[in-house]
Amino acid sequence: MASRLNPYISFDGDARQAMEFYQEVFGGTPALNTFGEYGQPDAPNADKIMHAMLETPNGFTLMASDTPPGMPHNAGNNITVSLSGDDDTELRGYWEKLSEGGSVSVPLEKQMWGDVFGMCTDRFGTPWMVNISQAQG
Repeated sequence: MASRLNPYISFDGDARQAMEFYQEVFGGTPALNTFGEYGQPDAPNADKIMHAMLETPNGFTLMASDTPPGMPHNAGNNITVSLSGDDDTELRGYWEKLSEGGSVSVPLEKQMWGDVFGMCTDRFGTPWMVNISQAQG
């Protein structure tokens, strides 16, 4: 297997819902493993996500987990997920789904460098950047 780099997002108890949401946005099927499956079947967090991975038809990979009890959760303080490319329709579709129910800090519009760019935080507290470059012809 080749090396790859992908985001790993920590959630405060709603990783399952977040990964199902990202499945709706990007496609694919999430693989979800709970704390209960890995030796803690009677723990209060047994149904929470210890590890999740979503691999999409476009080759994206998102990983996630619920923050274990006793560990601090710092949503959005240490990661922003960036989507970029030149497929205007596809990227605008992702933007619409990700920003719905969240907050937009930079509207998706043409910027001084010539690309269409926007920043939002989805309803789970994850910050996103979307950059649509002009197709090279």
